[in-house]
Amino acid sequence: MVSNRSLWSVFVATWTFVALSSSNAASFTPFQPPSYPLAVRSPYLSAWLPGNLANSLPSSAPQFWSGNDLAWSVIVRVDGVAYNVFGVTDALDGTQQAALTDATFTSTHSTFTLTAGDGTVKLDFFSPVSPKNYLRQSLPFSYLTVTVSGTSGNVQVYSDIDDTWTGQSSASSWSYSTNGTTGVYQITPANPITYAESANEQALWGEAVYATRPSDGDTLTSASGPPSTVRSEFVSNGKLSNSYPGWTSGGVVGFAHDLGTISGSSAVTFAIGHVREEAINYLGAAQTGYYRASYPETVAAVTYFLDDYSDAASESTTFDNLIQSSGNSAYGSNYSDILALSVRQTFGGIELTIPNQSLDTSDVQAFLKEISSDGNIQTVDVIYATFPIFYVLNPDFIRLLLQPVFTYLDQGSYTEAYAPHDLGAHYPNATGWDSSTEEAMPVEESGNVILLTYAYQSASNQTDLATTYSSYLQKYAQYLNENGEYPAAQYSLNDALGKLANQTNLGVKAAVALGAYNKLFSSSTQYTSAATTFADNIYTNRLGTNSGGNYYTLQYGVEPWFLVFNNYPDILFDLGIFPQESYNATSDFYPTVRSTAGIPLDGSLQWGQTNWQAWVAAISGSSTQEVFISDLHAYISNGLNTAPFSDRYWVADSGDYTAGQSYTFRARPTLGSHFALLALKGANIWS
Repeated sequence: MVSNRSLWSVFVATWTFVALSSSNAASFTPFQPPSYPLAVRSPYLSAWLPGNLANSLPSSAPQFWSGNDLAWSVIVRVDGVAYNVFGVTDALDGTQQAALTDATFTSTHSTFTLTAGDGTVKLDFFSPVSPKNYLRQSLPFSYLTVTVSGTSGNVQVYSDIDDTWTGQSSASSWSYSTNGTTGVYQITPANPITYAESANEQALWGEAVYATRPSDGDTLTSASGPPSTVRSEFVSNGKLSNSYPGWTSGGVVGFAHDLGTISGSSAVTFAIGHVREEAINYLGAAQTGYYRASYPETVAAVTYFLDDYSDAASESTTFDNLIQSSGNSAYGSNYSDILALSVRQTFGGIELTIPNQSLDTSDVQAFLKEISSDGNIQTVDVIYATFPIFYVLNPDFIRLLLQPVFTYLDQGSYTEAYAPHDLGAHYPNATGWDSSTEEAMPVEESGNVILLTYAYQSASNQTDLATTYSSYLQKYAQYLNENGEYPAAQYSLNDALGKLANQTNLGVKAAVALGAYNKLFSSSTQYTSAATTFADNIYTNRLGTNSGGNYYTLQYGVEPWFLVFNNYPDILFDLGIFPQESYNATSDFYPTVRSTAGIPLDGSLQWGQTNWQAWVAAISGSSTQEVFISDLHAYISNGLNTAPFSDRYWVADSGDYTAGQSYTFRARPTLGSHFALLALKGANIWS
């Protein structure tokens, strides 16, 4: 009998062959993802290229994470012949289409190589990820480097953007300025609305920024105006007029580099960004980007960003190699591919800030947007899902993300006995829930705050967070002690399942969190008995399992089986709360209920979530780990999807959906969960 797994492997292999055969021999390394990260640095600087558009890169527009088009183009002239290289969506007289030959991605780079006449053009979209350099990490810009080689001819490079980057393309204004040799465009909405978002969740305030500078022997010109006018001027003349008429609907701001006659190769670098001085509304006061303590003015900031290119690129090489080698040595190349595609998306949902009034870098915090699911800010269970990447790369990010929650609690307006779910319904407004009208998840979030605090302490060997906020941690431990073994009807982080009583996964969380609390405060054994009693009842006494203990149930005594993942911290932190027998049994069970494209979240569903699949893989035996990793890799490389890496997908055919297609979510920072396996190999590995 042929297994579902074998059929799925044949399907993926067949699709890959067809894709490559129809792609004019373009190659994709390590594979063609659902969407390539291009400029992904914050919830509002988040530009992507759907993977299925890579072959038509010269005529394809990038997209904001939500799917709306952004204008961003590149045209290259070689010996007087103009080639559309990227984003030229409308026909342009006098141009030819360059042809894609290969595309690659790493943790920080997406690179496309094209032929243009006898020349080769490489586009390197580079979004730095610098977990321990807060200045570099906080700069709200991304790089595009255009390299031309393989010709001894005369070369010019053109690029432009428009006001689609502002979220208010119906009415904007633009300006051009210089700082030394650096040219900077700033595009501002005419009617900004601070702390508000468009229907596509773009910021309705702030400014889009595009900047560049000449390289050695390069002449830089610029111009703004209707795209047909500005682009045609470059196509005809290889340069621009340095004229800047006022904003016009659909107009572009463009740069042209005249590289002259090149030998070998020559490169130019652009910086694209979205800047909001008032970045976050935190409890009624403005937070701003961490970088503004050093570079409070936008032109100075983007100039420094270009100055920093060489160092940032060097660091990215080391960083990319670390992700690839660590993932590969631990669990193989499929796993390292998954990590590489997860990194920019995770950090692209987070912003490092300081108070706008003081610009005090000792008061740094991190804010996270729950992208695409409901837009909350500082959702505690999303931080919980994401924390493995910070545990591995820099545990201080866990502290930076928890700090706004604890500071809010210090205000005293939130009086519940359990932890809050988030700090606001809509990013970037972290104004709290003083009326307690939040989406309450009492056991979920109380356990999460304790577990996250211990994750930070375990990985960093720092006790400051637990010491400073011990009263809240004790309060939540007591709540779990009293309410965690038999949770009342309530939401869990899998809120799509609805309010359910006696959720096994919540009981497991309560047990593990109480065990972590005892390790947070090494002198405390207050909840040791409760933690082990909960675990004994849930597993050994079969309160939360089937009669044979082969699997956990969704609710106590109620089928179906459930992919319990809240015991992952039990293994990561070596708590010893649940018996090894429980891990062995579920590891053997899960492959037996695998659907066409993976293992669902529970036995009644046709969809699964990659974050919890990764957590369960981490606590399973090696053969089951391979099932999870192989399925996850097949899902992101199957060619069925175009949205930025969705962490929820159909594992079986369901109505209009095919197994392997993504399900609603896109671009969420929860992909940090994929580092759960690597976290078992050690913490804080980036230096």
